[in-house]
Amino acid sequence: MDAIILQLLNGLDKGSAYALIALGLTLIFGTLGVVNFAHGAMFMIGAFCAVTMQKILGISTITLDPEKLDFLGKPLQIKTPIVESLFGKGLGDSIINWSVPLSILLAIPVMLVLGYIMERGLIKHFYKRPHADQILVTFGLAIVLQEVVKYFYGANPIPTAAPDMFRGSIDFGVLIGFAENAIIYPAWRLVYFLFSMAIVGAVFAFLRFTTFGMVVRAGMADRETVGLLGINIDKRFTIMFGIAAAVAGLAGVMYAPINSPNYHMGMDFLVLSFVVVVVGGMGSLPGAVLAGFLLGILESFASMNEVKSVIPGIDQIIIYLVAIIILLTRPRGLMGRKGVMEE
Repeated sequence: MDAIILQLLNGLDKGSAYALIALGLTLIFGTLGVVNFAHGAMFMIGAFCAVTMQKILGISTITLDPEKLDFLGKPLQIKTPIVESLFGKGLGDSIINWSVPLSILLAIPVMLVLGYIMERGLIKHFYKRPHADQILVTFGLAIVLQEVVKYFYGANPIPTAAPDMFRGSIDFGVLIGFAENAIIYPAWRLVYFLFSMAIVGAVFAFLRFTTFGMVVRAGMADRETVGLLGINIDKRFTIMFGIAAAVAGLAGVMYAPINSPNYHMGMDFLVLSFVVVVVGGMGSLPGAVLAGFLLGILESFASMNEVKSVIPGIDQIIIYLVAIIILLTRPRGLMGRKGVMEE
């Protein structure tokens, strides 16, 4: 039983990333009708926001200590982080330690602005073009962004540490009534799952309970009628593009301590996230979230040695196999809307 719960937790962890990226993809497709293959790059850039914040907070001043000499007999150089000089050692160390959560403050404006520039500068010219054209141009944009990050940050993964209090593991089994040490699980992965749930809840609440969100949902259902009411729905959809980019960016920020950021991590998640969107149903926000967690859990269980010994390589194909089965039985996906992607 403890092995099953452990795999379930692993599935929720990976499913959280799938769900957040797929949620942003579906927001863009549902509002603008654009198949955005650059969305994985938003996830990657979010992760590098965490790297950037870590580097900024690590900037140090160098002073010479004449009382301490190095092996050449010269005064020893002492590096002092600027935040430590500004706020004192205690608070300064805390700020550096919490660099990943603080990266959210950097990621939100960066992703909103980047999303706005992408939509206004490129995507808007492809609204009425075939989906194949949209895929080609956004895929090309993803490669450009990927190479820009590679140029500035290098090709190697960059370790990004979680705060000290979340770097270890917790005895999850005790929390649910099992014996001690029955289920030991990394604390930050649980934080990531809870963070993902908060973001998903915030997006759905925004769309359901705010006037802006209600207008956007109405525009997704009948864009022309909303426009005839005198509402600038295009402007609202542009803002939604920025919000979708921010959702993917936040997913990347908090995923940085789990998987060290590298320039191709966006592509690693992109294809699987599109599978998630298709399985959940093109244009369906609840479907994207549901499919994200479902496929994450299935992938986790398929990676168990007991399963792989029976069906070798099943962990590599399980998501695509499930996608084929669902689309053969439900062509619109689990919660797809009638008429979406149907011609």
